[in-house]
Amino acid sequence: MNDTEKAGGTLVTASLWLVLLVSAAANSIGQFAGMEYLYRMIAGAVSLICIVLLVIRYVARRKA
Repeated sequence: MNDTEKAGGTLVTASLWLVLLVSAAANSIGQFAGMEYLYRMIAGAVSLICIVLLVIRYVARRKA
């Protein structure tokens, strides 16, 4: 069973991409917007977690 056959699989992937884009933008623009260092690092960590989860989902789909 691949990702599109699972209930909500596409929704999860799209949500991960959305969170990745928002957190990466916050991390990138944060310095110019005056965002504190801690919040930028949290946004970077969220971006990294999203990337790892997307890669894991991709590899799992390829094996199925």
